Amino acid sequence: MDARNYVIVTAAYWGFTLTDGALRMLVLLHFHTLGYSPVQLAFLFLLYEFCGIVTNLFGGWIGSRVGLKITLFAGLATQIAALTMLSFVQTSWAPVMSVAYVMAAQALSGVAKDLTKMSSKSAVKLLVPEGGAAGHSERQLFKWVAILTGSKNALKGAGFLLGGVLLGSIGFAPSLWAMAGGLFLILLSGLICLRQDLGRSKKKVRFTQLFSKSREINLLSAARFFLFASRDIWFVVGLPVFLKEVLGWSFASVGGFLALWVIAYGFVQASAPGFVRRGGAEGGAHAALVWGTLLVLVTATIALAVQLDYYPTIAILCGLGVFGIVFAVNSAVHSYLILAYTNADQVALNVGFYYMANACGRLVGTLLSGLLYVMAGLPGCLWGSTAFVLGAAILTIALPRRAPSLA
Repeated sequence: MDARNYVIVTAAYWGFTLTDGALRMLVLLHFHTLGYSPVQLAFLFLLYEFCGIVTNLFGGWIGSRVGLKITLFAGLATQIAALTMLSFVQTSWAPVMSVAYVMAAQALSGVAKDLTKMSSKSAVKLLVPEGGAAGHSERQLFKWVAILTGSKNALKGAGFLLGGVLLGSIGFAPSLWAMAGGLFLILLSGLICLRQDLGRSKKKVRFTQLFSKSREINLLSAARFFLFASRDIWFVVGLPVFLKEVLGWSFASVGGFLALWVIAYGFVQASAPGFVRRGGAEGGAHAALVWGTLLVLVTATIALAVQLDYYPTIAILCGLGVFGIVFAVNSAVHSYLILAYTNADQVALNVGFYYMANACGRLVGTLLSGLLYVMAGLPGCLWGSTAFVLGAAILTIALPRRAPSLA
């Protein structure tokens, strides 16, 4: 295990994630205060998600050619630019101008997020040794992927809380300047310490390889699309607005609750290898189907309870906890399988394609979150989530039970 470089990559990813979570809560709560509708709030994040699609597709190709150090820290630099740009938005602007400007800044943040995520997740495959018994090396890979992903999500939850606290204490623009300054220090430290050639492909990567994927990569990417759309359909706009408007929670309460949920979600995700007893691609594919089916049942139960007005507040708050546990294991298993199904020389390319599908799901989920909430309230968001979870579970049926030859 290349512990030194793993720590450097993880620290950079942690720093970015903290600001990314805080930024989402800052934008959502700040513009909700200014009177923006759920649909307008959803539009603020659309370019963020769309740019993630493009970034993952081309970022993986670029990373395989120039190395992951460049793409990782290009992501941090772009986030600094996005935070600085957002700090200049004025409440006196017309709504159309504000939405357009914030969408542009969020587009930069979307590029930053997926450059950083693709680089960090790809780096794990390269930093975890492949020697030793096959089962042991696969469990080690699963373990370190789960730790990186879980800790990232825990910090994203802390970012939600940070965003709510900063907005209520020092205001919108000063919060953004403080986060940009912190990221700049992380960027400088990482540039000095991380080795240059991490993730650069030994062979020339052709542009056509962006779309030429194996069956298992395509299936897993499609399942990832449905999985993350299912979460964001009710999590991005519907749930925060419901907590604020219907339950009357304060900004700090909304940010704090979502923060605690994501932090707990991250801890479960980091512990996911303990929930999956069978190792290797076979165990991962089996777990994806089992936990995906369980997620369908959980989401449908929450939707039905809310639809029938059967203790809806308890159903939402408790159901969200169960949903988070099951979703976290699903996400961790998927993140492991994408690395198990690819070789080291193609890891950036395949991980980029996989997270492109992830970003597509987030884009669709974000848009539907605002639209379904306006049309049918939170129950509509939950039934939409159930349909997408079902799609993800069906796709995992066809996942191969053993990894292809990675020679």
